[in-house]
Amino acid sequence: MTIRAAQSQDLQAIAALEAACFPPAEAATPQSLEQRLKVFADHFLLLLNEEGELVGFINGMVTDLPDLQDCMYEQAELHDEQGAWQMIFGLDVREQDRCRGYGARLVRAMTEHARSQGRRGLVLTCKEHRLAYYSSLGFVDEGFCGSVHGGVRWHQMRLTF
Repeated sequence: MTIRAAQSQDLQAIAALEAACFPPAEAATPQSLEQRLKVFADHFLLLLNEEGELVGFINGMVTDLPDLQDCMYEQAELHDEQGAWQMIFGLDVREQDRCRGYGARLVRAMTEHARSQGRRGLVLTCKEHRLAYYSSLGFVDEGFCGSVHGGVRWHQMRLTF
């Protein structure tokens, strides 16, 4: 298994996995994913198996704003490469490859990437049933946030270095 930054030619596989992992109201559109790749591909990490197939990915912009805001999902231009916080917009793993530690592997890779760039930490939002998972990876629940992305209430979680 290898982890590498995404490239524009990965868009079709990324969009297909995103559509398989999230309900339509929550999934990023192919257009949004394409914009993210153009603006912050270095913050879009892919996990590939030995055959080069996409197993999972993690992505998000960097910003000086301390809290993840819904507008960030669709406005890649808000990315600030000098920002203090690595936002996590999504963690996607193929259904047949779940519960094998691949998601944790991607989170750790993004954590090390952010740490090596001098960030203050990482911020993500998740549904209540994912709190224990992200807590096990070092994130602290900050409670319900203002996000209503996809018509759902989200918890904000933070990993501070």
